[in-house]
Amino acid sequence: MNRKESEYYINGVKFGDRYILGKTISLIESELSVDRMLSTEILKELALNRSNSFRIGITGVPGVGKSTFIEAFGEYLISIGKKVAVLAVDPSSEKTGGSILGDKTRMSSLSNNDHAFIRPSPTKNTLGGVASSTRENILLCEAAGYDVIIVETVGVGQSETQVRNMVDFFLLLMLPGAGDELQGIKKGIMEMADGLMINKAEGSNLMIAKQAQSEYKNALHMFPPTESGWIPQVDICSSLEKTGLKDAWDMIMSHNELLSQKDLLLEMRNNQNITWFREQISQSLMSHFFVNENNLELKKELEMEINIGGITPKEALARLLEGIFL
Repeated sequence: MNRKESEYYINGVKFGDRYILGKTISLIESELSVDRMLSTEILKELALNRSNSFRIGITGVPGVGKSTFIEAFGEYLISIGKKVAVLAVDPSSEKTGGSILGDKTRMSSLSNNDHAFIRPSPTKNTLGGVASSTRENILLCEAAGYDVIIVETVGVGQSETQVRNMVDFFLLLMLPGAGDELQGIKKGIMEMADGLMINKAEGSNLMIAKQAQSEYKNALHMFPPTESGWIPQVDICSSLEKTGLKDAWDMIMSHNELLSQKDLLLEMRNNQNITWFREQISQSLMSHFFVNENNLELKKELEMEINIGGITPKEALARLLEGIFL
C-alpha cells in the first residue's frame, strides 16, 4: 500500500477538507479489494482523531419532509456555532442497483454552507434504512471536525430501525392529520424513538398538529420506561416557517444531559461498537461465501433441486452448510 496515498486522505480529512472527505467516503464505499485495504488503514488512523460529536438519527414516512426539516434544523445548528454533517441514505433499485441520490439537491442551501457537509449514499439493498458504510462515514465526519452528525434514513419500515444502534438520539418525524394518529403508530419504531416532532405544523395544520401532539404524548406514556428513565417527548415544528427547531434541539440536549448524568452515553457507544463488530462478522462471511466458486456451484445445484420440489429450503440450507464447513 502506498503510504503517501493514505496520508493524502488522512491529512485532508483531519484538516476538514470537504472535497477530500467526500473522496474518502467514496473510497470507503468501494467494493474493490485494493480500496478496502487502503480504507482500513485510513480508518485506523482517523479513529484516533475523532471529535466529541453528537449523533442524531432522523426517520419518518416518505412525504413527512425529512430533507426539508434537516436543512432547516442544520442551518439552525450552524447559527448557534455547530458544524453539521448530514449522511443521507437513498434506497437502491433492486433491479439495477442504482440510486437517485437527490438529498443533496433538496438541501441546496445547507450544502452550500461552509460549516456543513452533506453526503448521500445508496443503501445497496442493506437492511436497516442505512448504507452499509454509514458507521464508517460517521467516524470520518467526526475526524473532520463535525460536532453534530445527522443520519437520515430512507423511511419507516419493519427493517429500517438499524440506525437506532449507531446514534445517540433517534428522532421520529410525523405528519399531522394523516388519518387516525394513534392507529398509525408502529409500536416497534415508536419504542425506539427518543423523541417525536410533528412536522408541517403551519397554517390550517397547526391545530391538527397540536391535537396529534397530545395524542402521541398520551400513547407514549403507555410504553415501558427506558433504562435511563427518559420519557420520549413530542413537539411540533414547521420546516418551512422554521419554527420549533430550537425546541427540537432542546429536547435532544435534555436527553444528552440525562445520559451524561447517569454515565450511559459511553456505555451506549460501547454497545453500538459491539453491534457493529457482529454486523461485520455477518458481512464478512457473506462476502467470503460469494467469492468461492465451489460454494456458488453448490448453491446453484441446491436452488435447482428446490425449484423442482426435490428438497425443502431448510434441507438445502443444511446441505449447504455441511458442504461449506465439512
